[in-house]
Amino acid sequence: MALRPDEFYDHAVAAADDERRLPLARMTGWEISPFDPDGLRVAPLRPPVLPEPARHGEDPSDCDTCRGRDEGIWFNERWRLIRVPRVGVPLVLMLLPRDHHDMADLPDELAAELGLLSTRIVRHIQALPHISRAHLYRVGDGGAHLHVWFFARPEGQAQLYGSWLVIWDDLLPEYPADVADADAATVVDALIASHGGHRLSDPGNSLPA
Repeated sequence: MALRPDEFYDHAVAAADDERRLPLARMTGWEISPFDPDGLRVAPLRPPVLPEPARHGEDPSDCDTCRGRDEGIWFNERWRLIRVPRVGVPLVLMLLPRDHHDMADLPDELAAELGLLSTRIVRHIQALPHISRAHLYRVGDGGAHLHVWFFARPEGQAQLYGSWLVIWDDLLPEYPADVADADAATVVDALIASHGGHRLSDPGNSLPA
């Protein structure tokens, strides 16, 4: 059984200084870290807050993601794909179920399709010129509606390897939107060919309710 919230906090604070600051992570010394460890400090560890605040969309009737179920660059009856704007890396896409589900309550049929879609989206992103890797993330602390992130790592940028990529994305200047739009369109073309589905603007297509 996992430690209770108070037990976890006490366990962590025991390793902290008198200001409740933990030592710097080993990751800050990696070559791919965006931060110089000199002068860097860990924020004081705050006590647990219980009950946890509700995530956005816990009530499906108040879920903005559900209201946007017909927005995106690719659709089928069950899923939609969007391009996340104003990012620093070449391309960030997000896959969402069109109906209200989180990961833990995803029906088996959708869970199986999620695996196929994720693999194909990664494959198509990595086929883009000057993209070396597509990183896949699912977090879910902020929103109750499942959303899966795909981050494209630019070729040759070894400092952007691995788990620091999302931090670098937040630090980098905004990537040219026209280039990202064109690459997203290429991914959509490949996804339609490999998995089906369509664009909203495709002639003769209408989205099921």
